[in-house]
Amino acid sequence: MTQLSYSEALEALEARGRFGIRLGLGRIRALLRQLGDPQRDLRGVLVAGTNGKGSVLALCSSALRAAGHVVGETPKPHLVSYRERLAIDGHPVDPETFTRLVAEVLPASGRVERRLGPPTEFELLTAMVFRWFAERPVDVALVEVGLGGRLDATHVWDGGVAVVTNVELDHTDRLGPTIGHIAREKAAIIERGDRAVSGASGEALAIIRRRARRVEAPLTVASPAPLLGWDRDGISVELPSLGTTRVGLRGRHQAANVAVAHATLDNLEAAGIARVPDDARRRGYAGARWPGRLELVEVEGPTGRREVLLDGAHNPAGATALAQALDDLRPHMAGGDERTAPPFTVVVGVMADKDVDGIVTALAGSVSLHGARIICTRPDLPRAMEPQALAGRWTRLAPTTVPEAEPEIEAALDRALETAPGPIVVAGSLYLVGAARARLIEDPELLDPTQPTEGPTQMRGEPVR
Repeated sequence: MTQLSYSEALEALEARGRFGIRLGLGRIRALLRQLGDPQRDLRGVLVAGTNGKGSVLALCSSALRAAGHVVGETPKPHLVSYRERLAIDGHPVDPETFTRLVAEVLPASGRVERRLGPPTEFELLTAMVFRWFAERPVDVALVEVGLGGRLDATHVWDGGVAVVTNVELDHTDRLGPTIGHIAREKAAIIERGDRAVSGASGEALAIIRRRARRVEAPLTVASPAPLLGWDRDGISVELPSLGTTRVGLRGRHQAANVAVAHATLDNLEAAGIARVPDDARRRGYAGARWPGRLELVEVEGPTGRREVLLDGAHNPAGATALAQALDDLRPHMAGGDERTAPPFTVVVGVMADKDVDGIVTALAGSVSLHGARIICTRPDLPRAMEPQALAGRWTRLAPTTVPEAEPEIEAALDRALETAPGPIVVAGSLYLVGAARARLIEDPELLDPTQPTEGPTQMRGEPVR
């Protein structure tokens, strides 16, 4: 087996990114075959969908763990450390195990490359996930689709339960230009012998229903749970068999996600994979956490205690959910009543290949952002939109805001922390959210061997529970 340091293992894996996104199942099947097909004995849930995948996984995982099950998860993308993409029982893989997994998968990848071309970064990561979950072993695997579904590397595995959270326009360059095209790609993860769950509606749901009928998979359609209320730390909903239920994830859109999660747990039990009693569901839903998604952090800034809301609103649907959440949360945050409260300061950065106008327009729909100061910055990625161009979009589409540009993320955060009169929002690309979270929160589990134990600008903040 190849001997690697952690940094060498990370570099070897990320170097595969040069091969880009190459949909198809041939390489991942061959790669897993080289590793003994570790995925074959794993049971669990494969989750596709435009939005809500991570929230559904977080809710299901929290409830399953509350019931005593060992749970493997695949959060995507990572925010601070690449190791976040492989997690068991809520903890990322440790550096030593990560390094070993890369060293085990690389030789197998080389053998596949000679016949089928080089496996991509995501294909190697998928193989590592299944190998680690199998060797632990986990009781339930919760696996998030990377892109689409039909030809995504994760679709090499069928865990017994297939979930499509919802379908919106996103990745149209690869999945097709319409809701119908995208729905067919996502619905393809439903296989014969599965049980299926979906929170989709309209044309997308009709396509998912047809797919489920074709493969004779029982389908549960999960309508959003009735929303009873919300506060600073989560929402309350009405759920079948549970009644009034607390959910520890912020935003009224979580009423749809918890309904999908609840139905997913029902189907895990019906499939004979895992049982989660009502009391474990209540504790799990209330205790669920999903970093970087409407995550409220309190930090000690240069001018006193600050509230910072982190959210990866990277498409119009996500931006719409954030806009509504800002209006809902504003009375519960610093300054209180929105009529007298100081305006939000928003640090925002997006990828240029996203629907930028749709994102800006959706965020501008928040009453709480009228008069807001918008600091446009740029994640350190080639695809990122230039701050001046992004500020121009805000000027044109959201004239009630005050946009400005600051190319460097650190400088943009400094500007917000030093001068914001009220709460700060960091939103848009999850790469931006991850950079902000790495600075604001000290998490020893996410410190890689090559990182210092404390950076000079780390704020030592903590998430609000």
